[in-house]
Amino acid sequence: MKCWMNGAYIEANEIKISPFDHGFLYGVGFFETFRTYQGQVFLFNEHMARLRTALKEYRITFEYADEIIHSVVRKLDELAGSEDGYFRLNVSAGVHGIGLAPSEYQSPNVILFRKDLIATARGTEKTGVWLETPRNGAESLIRHKSQGYLNNVRGRLELTSLRETEGLFLTADGFVAEGITSNVFWVKGDTLYTPSLDTGIVPGTTRKFVMGIAQTAGLNICEVMQRRGNVESAEEVFVTNAVQEIVPLSSIGDNTLPGNAGIHYKKIHELYVQSIEQLKVGKN
Repeated sequence: MKCWMNGAYIEANEIKISPFDHGFLYGVGFFETFRTYQGQVFLFNEHMARLRTALKEYRITFEYADEIIHSVVRKLDELAGSEDGYFRLNVSAGVHGIGLAPSEYQSPNVILFRKDLIATARGTEKTGVWLETPRNGAESLIRHKSQGYLNNVRGRLELTSLRETEGLFLTADGFVAEGITSNVFWVKGDTLYTPSLDTGIVPGTTRKFVMGIAQTAGLNICEVMQRRGNVESAEEVFVTNAVQEIVPLSSIGDNTLPGNAGIHYKKIHELYVQSIEQLKVGKN
């Protein structure tokens, strides 16, 4: 498998990172995950803007223009036989000695990983499970997609399969937060609810886009601090991320949900797919 590291294409098994990289020592680093559609990345500018916001706050230099990163994405797909892929763009702080001495990181390690997409039909349902692990608080005013991922790993250990199940976090105060790898939405009446950023969730790029198209579909949007009972009594529930898109839940615990038969899920999903198709047309 080919990857791209610090400006060069390299085999995955040849990648080397110093143990003195502060990404390894202290978890100082950030990442974005996304997939391609005929070589194009949906919401690419939004992904890069979110990454750059985190890097700026933590004073990590990033010298590559968005156009360069996107061209590397396309090249990695080409090297894989022109098939669309799953990507992780990772920026770790770079090499420094042990100790929190640097006031800025000017030589980060930038790696773009690509792997094959797992074939999953759109509309494939998952079940939702409330996690015993509470969602931890964000290190900053907003939660960045950082390499400090232990809370998500701890939640993942509660599940037997992420392909069939999404674990849902509550905050320490009992408010609905997000999934292990997703943002969560639920519908009651003509309103689409999603947890407030004040719960410490990741401000998902797909989350924001779905809120926009849901308004187009005639739903009111409400970002809230609510407890699990509000989700369990919802008419529909689905989760979102950039790779899996919009995933309907068929149940949460003992509460049965309509899954991919949900009326509002169908409308929002249709608009999402239309946007993807427009991206493909734009490529040509």
